[in-house]
Amino acid sequence: MSTLTYPEVGATRLGPLPDGYHHLHHRAAVGRGRADFEAAGAAVTEWRMHRTSGTRVQASTARAEAGTTVRVSVALGPFRFTAPCEVVWTAYEKQRIGFGYGTRPHHPECGEECFVVDLADDGTVWFTVLAFSRPASWYARLAGPLVPVAQRWYVHRLGTALRRIVSAG
Repeated sequence: MSTLTYPEVGATRLGPLPDGYHHLHHRAAVGRGRADFEAAGAAVTEWRMHRTSGTRVQASTARAEAGTTVRVSVALGPFRFTAPCEVVWTAYEKQRIGFGYGTRPHHPECGEECFVVDLADDGTVWFTVLAFSRPASWYARLAGPLVPVAQRWYVHRLGTALRRIVSAG
């Protein structure tokens, strides 16, 4: 049984993002051509992008599937934050691969985030992160305006890790 902590399940897949949350949108080119697209898609959905960025990931499946439970653990300086999530949608399409996951109880935030790789008509491989969130824990509320800064730092780090994975072939 799903125990997601927000009602707008799936909003990162089709939009629009719901009001009342901080919105995050990050897009970066990570490669070119079908081979890079396939490599990037596999790295995203098999948790390699997260792990290569230094994030600890414990997932109930080897590849993102709807219903997969995930515990993501990120270090910020001397602090480590663990974020329980659940995959709420996936895309394994000809020109789009990725997934969205939502927050579960004990996540410091409340909301949803997606990680998607697209193959554009010109051959560019784009990595996109789209998210909506608001504080759910006392320490996320206390951190206030630093949380969006940390989120932007994190998604930039993910994009850099994905670019490295793709360029390594």
